Amino acid sequence: MTDETTNDGPTTTSSTLATDPSRPERDPFTARGLHEQAKELHIGGIRWWNAGWICVVAALLLNLVGIVAIGTTEPGFARKQAMFVPIGLVAAAIAAIPDYRRFRQWVPALCVVTIVLLVFVLIPIVPEAIVRPRKGARRWINLGVTDFQPSEFAKVVWMLAMASWFRLRWNIRSIPGFLLPFAITAVPVLLILLEPDLGTALLFVPTLFALLLVAGARLWHLGLVVGVGALAVSSVLFVPSVQGFLKSHQQDRVKAVVAQWQEDPRYRDDIGYQGFKAMTLVGAGGASGVGRDHASTLVRYNHLPEEHNDMVFAVITCRWGFLGGVIVWGLYGLLAFGGFLVSAFARDTVGRVLAAGLVTMLLVQMVINTGMTIGLLPITGMTLPFVSAGGSSLVTAWMTIGLILNVALRRPRRMER
Repeated sequence: MTDETTNDGPTTTSSTLATDPSRPERDPFTARGLHEQAKELHIGGIRWWNAGWICVVAALLLNLVGIVAIGTTEPGFARKQAMFVPIGLVAAAIAAIPDYRRFRQWVPALCVVTIVLLVFVLIPIVPEAIVRPRKGARRWINLGVTDFQPSEFAKVVWMLAMASWFRLRWNIRSIPGFLLPFAITAVPVLLILLEPDLGTALLFVPTLFALLLVAGARLWHLGLVVGVGALAVSSVLFVPSVQGFLKSHQQDRVKAVVAQWQEDPRYRDDIGYQGFKAMTLVGAGGASGVGRDHASTLVRYNHLPEEHNDMVFAVITCRWGFLGGVIVWGLYGLLAFGGFLVSAFARDTVGRVLAAGLVTMLLVQMVINTGMTIGLLPITGMTLPFVSAGGSSLVTAWMTIGLILNVALRRPRRMER
């Protein structure tokens, strides 16, 4: 092609542009080069200043409160708990380092491992040296230095599985798509209930509710779930025929909490003993607490069971009073604030759902634990995250914080920006 002349002047064609000496040189391109440039559009960066660190600080402060509270009556358990904090921090770092978007490649294998472990603890022929029953429950695998609780691990794996599932947007705004996550969740929940571990099983449904809300489910579907849940809880509490489906010790706990609400003292010396003693210590703390020595004496005198574990909140409110309880709730509120900020700033469905679900599960666990301590909920054997004594519980909680920080650290990909 050549330059053509018209009445308006010379016309520029592709050939004249190609031979124009004033045009800058263009680097030659190859197929590999184009591929590398396309990959760069999908690369994200690290965002070091983020809301995830709020969760880390809140969790560390809760650890400190827990160690001091446990040391009020059980210095040995307090030292052991302090030893697990570095292990938990390492677990958090391991969970935070790889990009969370790569975890979905591991989800199928992790789900299989989790199901195998949950089934393993239920096999009656497994020697007690490996699976050590406690009070009729088979929840722990003996690792020598500590016990491993598969249900704690199951919570994290289930969360990863749900986040990966919602990434596909399996039409959750339809009835079948909305109900399918409940069917998937029923698998670990039923296995955990068989251990039995009602407290841990209770965490899944409200957390799934939060996941569906963040993922964009229809509000009337969620309202229907709330209505069914309220009806189920009311039936368990007040309908004897429905209570018959619970195990005997679970029925006792329901009867005990209902008696507490009615100020009925019949069960205070048997099935309601633990709840009554916990409320007694909560009341003894008053507004500002009674101090370490007096709190230690009161806890020992009242013979509060599991004061270093499930009932550690009663020790906190006895030693530091109502003010101590408010501070603990405030730290969980700070943790929730940071976690929900991470979810809000996440630029993809996996990160948004994962951060919101993880922080919701921690909050639900806190509400159940403190609620049963002050007599509002039945005793369920639920630990207080980061505060109660327990190696596997603490490490799992820190893995949760690591995953939240993982989401916060990842900048959106260039194409997303």
